[in-house]
This record gives sequence, structure tokens and C-alpha cells, in this order.
Amino acid sequence: MGERTPVRDVEVAGTIRLGQFLKLSGLVEHGADAKDVVAAGEVTVNGRAETRRGCQLTQGDVVAFGGDRARVAAD
Repeated sequence: MGERTPVRDVEVAGTIRLGQFLKLSGLVEHGADAKDVVAAGEVTVNGRAETRRGCQLTQGDVVAFGGDRARVAAD
């Protein structure tokens, strides 16, 4: 109980925008879904709510949505 969801590493070359990462990582199924959940404040980056779909992510950033977490890993 109270256990956090394990973080899954997703390999990315360089930087990536939040909306793109949500789709690439499988946290959302479609790009339109990413737009909606980010705008609604349902996504966190490194534990803080993020409402900018174009926010640039870099290696080590952890994105969470819907009980799942994914980390930006070097390609």
C-alpha cells in the first residue's frame, strides 16, 4: 500500500516535447488525447502539474499520467 508505480524508461534521442512523449511512451493512445489531458492539468513532469503540451523534456524527466510513469532515457 502506498507503493508508487514503477518508472518505465523510454529511449529518446535528444529532447522531446511533452505531447510527443506521452504518445511515444504509450501513456496516451493518440496525440489529441495528449492535448486534452495536458490542458486539463492531469499530467505531471517531475511531480509538478504541466499544462504546456510543447514543454521540452530532457533526459531524466519523469512524466506521470493515469497512474503510469515514464522517464526520458538517452537513446
